Amino acid sequence: MAEEHHTEITVEEIAHAFEEVPVHVDLSHHGIEDWITLAVFWGMVACVFLQFFTRYALNNSLAWTEEIAINALVVVVFLGASMCVRISRHIHVDVLYHYLPERAGRWLALAVDVIRVAFFAYGTWLMWRYVSIVAHERMVTVNLPRRWFFYAVLAGFALMFLRSIQVFIGNYRRGYSVLERPGAFETAGD
Repeated sequence: MAEEHHTEITVEEIAHAFEEVPVHVDLSHHGIEDWITLAVFWGMVACVFLQFFTRYALNNSLAWTEEIAINALVVVVFLGASMCVRISRHIHVDVLYHYLPERAGRWLALAVDVIRVAFFAYGTWLMWRYVSIVAHERMVTVNLPRRWFFYAVLAGFALMFLRSIQVFIGNYRRGYSVLERPGAFETAGD
């Protein structure tokens, strides 16, 4: 295991760090689902804070905040999952690929990509059927339709399906996937 080394820094060096030219931030690698998920996440945070504040500070909880926060969490999970598909960050086991011949590992990785695409296609279809059955349900504490949350989950599945196709095409063109060469997909921020 690599040992961490911390260099001493003086107060003057810290003060001068604020005078440096700001580093250019590149946000182009974020997809549309990243920004939507971020907005829904902060909406969920606002509901949870409001629930906490009204329950413990005012001793009079707003019941609707819990239902909205729960539904927002579901949306964050499924839209966030599409982000994970796009950047190949779902949990996977790649130890087998270290012991397989390169050609067998390549075929197995392609099979995993095909199975992932088929799984998300099936999940999207199932969610579409589910939404068609329960689209007219209303929330319990607020008289609003729940279909927006169901449609957001459906959008998450559809995005996972589309992103899995993109990952499959990228892996095929590149000639390897994260399963075969995990080091090639690591970034400096990991």
